[in-house]
Amino acid sequence: MESGPAVFAGVVFGLFGAGLLVWTGGRALHRAPVAHGVRPGAALALATLSGVVFLALGVWCFGRI
Repeated sequence: MESGPAVFAGVVFGLFGAGLLVWTGGRALHRAPVAHGVRPGAALALATLSGVVFLALGVWCFGRI
């Protein structure tokens, strides 16, 4: 019963992290801005780092089951 919240959190973090990385990769591949009003390199780095952190959180949540 206690693993239910960990599974839910792991799925949410994993999907968001993977989606963010795919979206960021697609924007970078087409040379489109990742965030408006921010330097392209900084926006790309921050979005990629955030995606990796969310994926890591998802893996960590699944590891707690």
